[in-house]
This record gives sequence, structure tokens and C-alpha cells, in this order.
Amino acid sequence: MEFVCGGRHVLVDCGLFQGSRSLEALNLGAFAFEPRRIEAVVLTHAHIDHCGLLPKLAAEGFKGAIWCTEPTHDLLEFMLADAGRIQEMEAERHNRRRDRAGNAPFAPLYTEQDALAAWRLCKPVELGSWFEPAPGFRARFWNAGHVLGSASVELEGGSVHAMCSGDIGPEFKAFLADPDGPSGFDYVVCESTYGGRTREKLTIEQRREILRAEVVAAIARGGNLIIPAFALERTQELLLDLAYLMQGNDIPKAPVFIDSPLARQITEVFAKYASELADTGGINIFADPGFHFVGDAAESIRLNSMSGAIIIAASGMCEGGRIRHHLLHNLHRRGSTILFVGYQAQGTLGRVLVDGAHAVRISGTDVQVRAQIRRIDNYSAHADQSELLDWIVHRAPISGTLFLDHGESEGLEAMRRELQQREPDLNVRLPKIGESYALSVRQKARRLTTGLPGAQRAVGQDWQNAYADLVTGLKSDLGRIPEDHRQEAIERLRQVLRSYTHFRDNRRD
Repeated sequence: MEFVCGGRHVLVDCGLFQGSRSLEALNLGAFAFEPRRIEAVVLTHAHIDHCGLLPKLAAEGFKGAIWCTEPTHDLLEFMLADAGRIQEMEAERHNRRRDRAGNAPFAPLYTEQDALAAWRLCKPVELGSWFEPAPGFRARFWNAGHVLGSASVELEGGSVHAMCSGDIGPEFKAFLADPDGPSGFDYVVCESTYGGRTREKLTIEQRREILRAEVVAAIARGGNLIIPAFALERTQELLLDLAYLMQGNDIPKAPVFIDSPLARQITEVFAKYASELADTGGINIFADPGFHFVGDAAESIRLNSMSGAIIIAASGMCEGGRIRHHLLHNLHRRGSTILFVGYQAQGTLGRVLVDGAHAVRISGTDVQVRAQIRRIDNYSAHADQSELLDWIVHRAPISGTLFLDHGESEGLEAMRRELQQREPDLNVRLPKIGESYALSVRQKARRLTTGLPGAQRAVGQDWQNAYADLVTGLKSDLGRIPEDHRQEAIERLRQVLRSYTHFRDNRRD
């Protein structure tokens, strides 16, 4: 999000697009601004969808400071370096694929060295302390209650007073205090990840009881319990609850493997702040002897021979990392359980599994889904609709415009409708990718440019999701056709594809 005042340019966050392959392809395009003209970045937190394009920004000429809280600074070193390694490995993997022989090689979006160069631009600042990211601007951070170090950004420029929520945490969030911040703004930008959903409010004790039941049932099935989890915050919350349950003899003494080098590094940062975190009793609960942090890839592969283990691995949406390796070896096993404990964006493998797919495609391999697919919604680090509405109420009065962002179209629209019913005079906008607005004191935002149609269409599921679903189910579909008609069915399918290509070519002429 770019703010311009008096010819000075400041970004609030610079995140990586995540979701469908079409949406992720937007990361390869040019920035909507000239990186060299950006004087500062004000970063809300260390999740990759908020910081993941910082290395690209720095590699393309940004030289300013990246302002953030001290914990975010500590986390960012590992989060960005890991993102750079993933970019390098993904490019290498694509270039090794047999179906790409002879094609121009992929280049990584950025490298690990680019990532560390961006991290060195960070400038930590305390919550509540005013700072000047660029001449004509001043800003300060407020606790957002989302993840360690997360903050909302209060920003002033040219007498305009704005608040950017970042990601807002829910009630009963482990480790962190509830979100806070001042009131009375011209403009507020609020995330709406769960804008269309209201969750049952559970205490940490109630959440642990749900986890206990899932663990006991999974171990009783005889297979592994595989938990896709984000390396930042979700893994540490799970370890907090598993340590509590194991120490109380409430779950079987199954070995717990944390198969993520990044999660190990992040957990070390949490341990550094253990005395300041709620719910830990001021001690390092992450040093429990039942926890085994997996190191190299060979050690991770050895887990394939295990049964009855709890394996926590990233990424939380199953789009990369070691979790895909564990899904490949456990999804087809009837005794295994896959437990989702986080948000699954449209177009991701995690969302496909949660939505009930019978087969999926992982790294070019078709995998039948025979494992139990389970889900717990109460580990979310995002506020639900009612909590977001409470946060917005506490920012009132909003004299100009409330912008809703960072959500799927259904959730955004649900939030807009609810707000318009409660506050009919409040100006609410749902900005699209690429739109820009003029902001004035106590005035409704005035749109200057429209969004990018291609970028907006990339949000949600895309043709590649549909293709993967078609391919994984094709053999099964053909199997239901009498054998002497299968060749005819395949030929008709080809005819349909050829006829559609011919139709498009003629229409273009």
C-alpha cells in the first residue's frame, strides 16, 4: 500500500501474493511504482504476505529504512532468508522438470542474499513511539494482537490521519495482549480475512480440549497425525498446547516432530521473548523433551517409515516446503490424519483438501486421499467478523472512508453489508488491486485510477486448479466408462478442446 504526500512516497507493507498459481504470477510483474522513489517501508509484521516482496523491492533500487517492531526485526531475518531459499529451490525444481526440457530457464524471484540485504535495512522502533519514516510523514505502531511483533500503523501526512490495521488478532489469542489503538481518523484500512465468518469463542482451555480429542483419535487410528502449520506463531501455539496436554498426561506420549528448519529458528525467537509472553509462565515451554526439531532433509525423509507420530511441518496452506513431502507419503494411508489448524486460501492445495477432494496432484504425482481430513478453526490468528467490527468501532469516528482489504470477495462483501446496516452514513470501499485514491481531511476518498482487470481475475481459484482436478479424476472417470467406449470418450474430449480453440481463434479474427 503506497502513500504519497508532498512528493514523498511511503509503503505500508510489501507482501507476496499467495494463493492460486495465477495470483502468484503477479509477483513476477513490475511494481506499480518506481522502487527508487520509495523513501521508507512501514512494516506491520513478519508474515510473508506482508513482507515477502521486500527483497525484490531492495534488489530493484529501494535504499530506505524498513520500520518495524523489535520482534518483527528478529523474525524477519529468518522469514525473508527462508523465502529467498524457497524462491531459489522452486526455480531449480521447475528447471529440472522433464516437460520443460528446451524451454528458457526460470530465474528465482529473488535469492537468499537479496532477502538478507533487505533485512539489513530494518530499523526497529517501540510500540507507541512516534517516528518519521519520510519528511512530511509521522507514524507509530499499536499492538495488533496477531503474531509476535505484529502492529497496526497510525500514519499522518499532510494533516490526513489514517490507520492501517495490518492483521488483527482474535480474542483468547495465546502469547499476546488484545489489539489496541486510538480513535478518530479520516481513513481506516481494515483487513477482512474472516469478514464473512463468526467463530464460536473458545478459551485456550476449551481449544486444548478440542486438540486433545483430535490427537487421541488420530493416534488411535495407528497412523501419523500430520499438521500443516505456519512456521510463525501457529507452530508455537501448537507446541504450547501440546506441552500442556503431555505434561498433564491428557494425550498419548507420541513423539512430536517439528519438521521445519524455519520453525526451529522462529521458535528460538519466541524463546528469547518467553518472559514477556502471556501463557508461558515466564519459562521456555518450547524446550519440552517430547519435541524433536528435524534438521536436514535426510532426517525428514526418515520420518516416512514412522507411524503413530505427530508431525508439524510448513507451509500451512501446503503450497511448498516439507509438508508436501509428508502429504505425498500419508494422504493415501487410511490410518493417517491430516489436521488443518489455519486459514486455507482459495486456490491452495490445503483449500482443495479441506473442500473434500478425493485425489490431488502433488509435484506431478496423483495421490488418492484416503487419510482422515480434519480441521480446527480455533487456532486462527485472525479476528472474525464480530471482532473486526469491534476493532472498527473503537477506531471511530471515521470521517472519511473505511477501506476493507485482505480478504476473499465473499468475506469483503459480507463485512461491507454488515457495516452499512450498522452505520449507514459510513463510507465503505472495497479497493481492487491497482486502484488509487485521493485522500483529504474529513472527506470521502476519491478514486483516481481503476483496478487492473487481469490482477483481479487472478484472485481465487484459477484454471490450473480446475486442470489439476480434471487430471487427477480423469483416470477414475474413464474407469466408469465401458472399456470398448473409452477410446471414443478420449477422442471426443480432444475434439471439444480443439473446437474451443478454433472458436476462440475465429472470434479473435
